[in-house]
Amino acid sequence: MNFPDDLKYTKDHEWIRVSGNEAYVGVTDFAQGELGDIVFIDINTVGQEIKHGDLFGTVEAVKTVSDLFMPISGKVLEINPKLESAPESVNKDPYGDGWMVKISVQNPSEVEALLSAADYKKEIGQ
Repeated sequence: MNFPDDLKYTKDHEWIRVSGNEAYVGVTDFAQGELGDIVFIDINTVGQEIKHGDLFGTVEAVKTVSDLFMPISGKVLEINPKLESAPESVNKDPYGDGWMVKISVQNPSEVEALLSAADYKKEIGQ
């Protein structure tokens, strides 16, 4: 499994890549593997302010539906347009083409409270 060191992670299996005042959010390689084949992504929170830990959408796989939780507080600026026609992008490239939302960063200190790649690996027993 792949866990890039330049990302931060949550115990709920989301990752975040911060760039200035914006960030990209998605699910980890571990999460997509546990979910199995992803068939639908339901995110309808564009333009909304979402607080750290709040629900921002769901992922539907062949056998289950899983909630998506915001790793930090921010406004949802964009949903990955590829996911509507190719939700399997999350399975194939969870840290690249499979990103889910782009957000504005409201409180940069929240990022520091997230897990490093090493801490996330310990969390999932890797």
